[in-house]
This record gives sequence, C-alpha cells and structure tokens, in this order.
Amino acid sequence: MKVVLWLVIFLATFCFMEFMAWFTHKYIMHGFLWKLHKDHHLKDHDSWFERNDAFFIFYAVVSMSCIMIADNTWFWYGWPLGLGILGYGIAYFFVHDIFIHQRFKMFRNANNWYARGVRRAHKIHHKHLGKEEGENFGMLFVPFKYFKKNA
Repeated sequence: MKVVLWLVIFLATFCFMEFMAWFTHKYIMHGFLWKLHKDHHLKDHDSWFERNDAFFIFYAVVSMSCIMIADNTWFWYGWPLGLGILGYGIAYFFVHDIFIHQRFKMFRNANNWYARGVRRAHKIHHKHLGKEEGENFGMLFVPFKYFKKNA
C-alpha cells in the first residue's frame, strides 16, 4: 500500500509542478522578478548561462530539502515530493532547454505531433519581448490549438 501511495504522491507532485511552472512563469518571472527572466527573452547576454537559470536553483533547493528532511525524520513522503519536483525539473530541462532552445544540440529532428505543438506554443510565447502580453506560460501541457496542423 505504501508503494502505491508513494507513486501517487510522486505523480501528483510531478503534475502539480506544471501548474507551479505556469504560475511562477506568469506571475513571478513576468512579474516582480522580470529582471531575472528578461535575458531569456531578449538574449542580451553573451554567456551560455542566463540569470533566468536562478529559477532552476530555487526548485532544486526545494527538491533537495524535501529529500534531506525525509531522510532524517518521520517525513517519509518528502521522498516522493522531492523526487516529483526533481522529475519535473529534468523533464523541463529536456523539453525547454535542450529540445526547444537547443542549449545542447540534441533532438533537433523530433517532429512528432507533441513536439510540433510544444514548439509552436513556446514560439508564440517568445514573440513577446516584454513582460506584458505574454501567453502560453506552461511547458509540458500546452493548449490544444497548437497541436492542430495549421496552428
């Protein structure tokens, strides 16, 4: 029974992180912490790293904290919480940084239904260079209209 509960917590956390990514992106990155996110939209830097990468660090600390607390206390469900956050972070890194923005030259030829939809939605998001008028703040789950052939 505990394994099933562990798996449910992991999957629920992973899915909840898509909401957190959307919320953080829309209200924090395009809000009061635009200074950290702006270089990601404007590409006004020469470094491989962006100030925007600080958001990864924040969620990594939350994930590690859940796991470390779980390892040293009765808080056993910190393991699936922390690993759910980590799992989402890995998925986000592969989809956003590697697949979409090509920070590593991999997955360039991926051209299936899902890949095209995610790319379209993200391209629409980046057409807005300022913090206002943004759209498509999620990452793994994007509106169905971007999966249509003529979207």
